[in-house]
Amino acid sequence: MKVLVAGATGNTGLRLVKKLTAAGHNPIALVRESSDTSELGSEVEIRHGDLTDLQSGVCEGADVVIFAAGSGGSTGSDMTDKVDRDGAKRLIDLAAKADVSRFVMLSSVGAGDPDPDSELAHYLQAKHEADEHLKASGLNYVIVRPVSLTDEEGDGNIRLGDEVDPSGTAARGDVAAVLTRAVDEPKWSQHTFLMDSL
Repeated sequence: MKVLVAGATGNTGLRLVKKLTAAGHNPIALVRESSDTSELGSEVEIRHGDLTDLQSGVCEGADVVIFAAGSGGSTGSDMTDKVDRDGAKRLIDLAAKADVSRFVMLSSVGAGDPDPDSELAHYLQAKHEADEHLKASGLNYVIVRPVSLTDEEGDGNIRLGDEVDPSGTAARGDVAAVLTRAVDEPKWSQHTFLMDSL
């Protein structure tokens, strides 16, 4: 399938694109014009778009859309709102208009019921609002909420569901593998999962 990936040049996104290709899918990398795409590989289709100002038609031709982007830990709350909340919501709306078969959201532990006293309160609230927008969109969706991410590849030994340790870690490689599986796993439709690496 053709899979549009928002955040394709990020630490998780690069791993995701490679795993999608290995699984036989055709990734479309949604990137800003200023992004370094040298690690994506020549076989990956590049589509330019900025999550702070997405143009209509950006999802055309995609079977599945994956939101794996983020404003990053070094940006302020305004960029968190523009990318993690508003950018995600805009991409969801455009995906719905394009009749994509599924939208996969990379969310975060804590986004289900954000703790206002958390250091990440603003970020988690933004993710919460994006997740709720997806649930209400009418799209076939999967929401993956990993715990704290590490830059490891992981070994595929993961846990999904209520038994996940909220204070644990999830390897970015494992997260990418779960997102890849979420593209066409029929049993995951309309589900939200917590995730960690064992």
